[in-house]
Amino acid sequence: MSDGMAISEHLGELRKRLMIAALSWLVAFLGCYSFGEKLFEYIAAPVRQALPEGSSLVFLSATEPFFTILKVSALAGLVVAFPIIAWQLWSFISPALYGHEKKLAFPFVFFSSLCFGTGTYFGFTLVFPMIFTFLVEYGTNIGGVSAMLSMGAYLTLSSRLLIAFGLVFELPIVIFFLARLGIVDHKWLAKNRKFSLLIAFIMGAVLTPPDIFSQASIAVPFVVLYEVGIIVARLFGKKKVVVDEEIEATE
Repeated sequence: MSDGMAISEHLGELRKRLMIAALSWLVAFLGCYSFGEKLFEYIAAPVRQALPEGSSLVFLSATEPFFTILKVSALAGLVVAFPIIAWQLWSFISPALYGHEKKLAFPFVFFSSLCFGTGTYFGFTLVFPMIFTFLVEYGTNIGGVSAMLSMGAYLTLSSRLLIAFGLVFELPIVIFFLARLGIVDHKWLAKNRKFSLLIAFIMGAVLTPPDIFSQASIAVPFVVLYEVGIIVARLFGKKKVVVDEEIEATE
């Protein structure tokens, strides 16, 4: 019975944390919806610059603009509410941690939010112009083809890429906490470096358009951040206590 009560308490705590996270996302979504059109104009800037003169974004159904603004507001709301969501995640797992590990709560929320925001900013400002310029130029170089991109399709692709960049930039934070908890260390990470390269290009193939440039835009940061994670694990990983048996024997 006690085990059953423990499980029910864990499920109740999980439900509570999920509800708070969902509510924070909803509130942020409603706030962002009031200027959703301006948000879409901002997000659409890279592809509009890449389109040839005389071309523009279009919508293919009467409801597409409405649902596009809803989606961009939801995406912006997720970014705004991310610190609260991260805090709820930490609050759920913290009871299973030791006292000194619980002190990492604020650094976890702060740096995970910072890394997620940095990843989305990196993708939007540096990678998006190159990706969409390449894709549009490739398409328009095919004879008799004009660029008429759907606003809904563009938002689907761009939001997927933004979330992918945000998650990739979380890699050093994930490695930091795994190393602090003693789950991994820098030697293990370095030994399995080759698998990180494989995972990087699998992620690139799944999350980006099927061209090598777009895939590399995800894979290369992943590999670089994995190497950063190895350094982080070396500097901040849990120190293993080495017992000198010979000294103990002489004592």
